[in-house]
Amino acid sequence: YNWVGTFKPYKHQKLTSAFLTLHRRALVLNEIGTGKTMSVLWAADYLMSMGIIKKCLIIAPLSTLDHVWGDMIFTHYIDRKAETLLGTAAKRLALLDTNSNFYIINFEGFQIISKQAHNMFDLVVIDEVARLRNPSTRISKLIRKWMKTQINTRLWMLTGTPTPNGPPDAWVLAHLVGNPSAKTYTAFREATMRKVGPWKFISRPEAVEIVNHALRPAIRYISAECLDLPETIYQTRKASMTLEQTKHYTEMLSDFVTETSTNGVISAVNEIVKLQKLVQIACGVAYDIGGNHIQIDCSPRINLLKSLIDEVGGKVVIFTPLVGIIHMLERKLASHWSVVVVNGQTPAKDRSRIFREFQTKPDPYILLAHPATMAHGITLTAAVATIWYGPITSTDLYTQANGRGERIGKRHVTNIIHIEATKLEHQMFERLKRNQALQGVLLDLIQQQTWRHI
Repeated sequence: YNWVGTFKPYKHQKLTSAFLTLHRRALVLNEIGTGKTMSVLWAADYLMSMGIIKKCLIIAPLSTLDHVWGDMIFTHYIDRKAETLLGTAAKRLALLDTNSNFYIINFEGFQIISKQAHNMFDLVVIDEVARLRNPSTRISKLIRKWMKTQINTRLWMLTGTPTPNGPPDAWVLAHLVGNPSAKTYTAFREATMRKVGPWKFISRPEAVEIVNHALRPAIRYISAECLDLPETIYQTRKASMTLEQTKHYTEMLSDFVTETSTNGVISAVNEIVKLQKLVQIACGVAYDIGGNHIQIDCSPRINLLKSLIDEVGGKVVIFTPLVGIIHMLERKLASHWSVVVVNGQTPAKDRSRIFREFQTKPDPYILLAHPATMAHGITLTAAVATIWYGPITSTDLYTQANGRGERIGKRHVTNIIHIEATKLEHQMFERLKRNQALQGVLLDLIQQQTWRHI
């Protein structure tokens, strides 16, 4: 195979691709940031070039459809066609009827095309398959039932965290991969968990061995084993905006367009203020004239953040542009994980304790922080990933905050993940990555007439 694309594959990617070509059903459990997407696409392209498969269906989280899968196929495979099945039910079905090699759809959208897609694909790829871990959900039941009827279809499943909530999470994956040890969910749960209260279960000592046996065939690489990986890997995840967010965002941007067209020029200070307001709306918390926090429904962005935390499978640092957003996220996340907050109001003594415990203890699992609190000298190498819930306006703070994981003794590749919902946020993050000033970014966006949502 000539490894199609614009960059050279790493050794673990070659081995992962080779493994997939040898198994009709398999799990890729490689850690985040190890390039699972390209490994799958190389393996699929190889089988297509051999005439073994023709059509591939990719089921993935909505945030990865275009920015991850679509972009990868478009960039690296000039001879392969891909369709992203988005829009109304009628539009999705029409796109399904086109002649392509790859068809990309989100979990919810799969329910629309499942009947028409019967025996249509030679290969199905499920990204972040751990989302199906609850066997009682509608989508989990549908995909398991549907795959039973796809007699000659290959199935490759991807996740770096197969059991985020405990050993029973492995049952759906084992069932889909066709492991005979996965009989019924109840039997699997009883074999791996012990009941110690009316609603409480704990793992049995033999649970790890049982799960290890059930999740086969599978391949797994952790980033520490992949010595040829780059030091830092940037990822982008797209969030949807609610109708409430869209309304406020459009109104705010329209006011700015009117002001710009009327005055001809606008001060840099005022542009930054407008820019921050737009980011606040996209993030779900805006400040009114009196400095009060006004919460705006941003449930898709919150759900994406929760999914990312599950996907990372280890401690995370989450940076937000405003204190009000930090407080909102603390309320949303604290019921699922141990969360600690560091902002301008956190005393220096408490900060030292928080950073020390984050580095040395299992909890806290999540550090929510304003980037301005990340002074030089702070070490946060325990974090598997740094998630930017929204962009900031200072390149210095952005670089300094990211550097907390780039310290002596780090055990992971540095994964920096940007969450964005608008073209403005995308351009802000791009400038931050390149260490470019943000002055004029909003005016440039308007002049290019690309201010619609991504």
